[in-house]
Amino acid sequence: MSSRTTTSLVTFLHPFVVAGYTDQLPAGDYEVFAEDEIMQSLSFAAYRRITTYLLIKWDLGGTELRLVDHRDLEMALVNDRAIANPNAASEAALSPSEEQK
Repeated sequence: MSSRTTTSLVTFLHPFVVAGYTDQLPAGDYEVFAEDEIMQSLSFAAYRRITTYLLIKWDLGGTELRLVDHRDLEMALVNDRAIANPNAASEAALSPSEEQK
């Protein structure tokens, strides 16, 4: 099977932690490299995420490429947005009170 690699840029507005690591990373822009495996079928091509890397550029000039789970990275972004906008509507809905039924 063959694969494809995509590069994207994510922005964190606040310091954050990605599951699997204990250190807090500073707010800022980060490059994400993702490798997807192409799964061929008779009628269409589908992609399955194999690996995701987060590129960290340290203030002292060094860089680090960290292997992360793409779901953990997405959760860190969701948490960052929730901190930035605490009044945003939640996907959860409250049940009507007994008086309104």
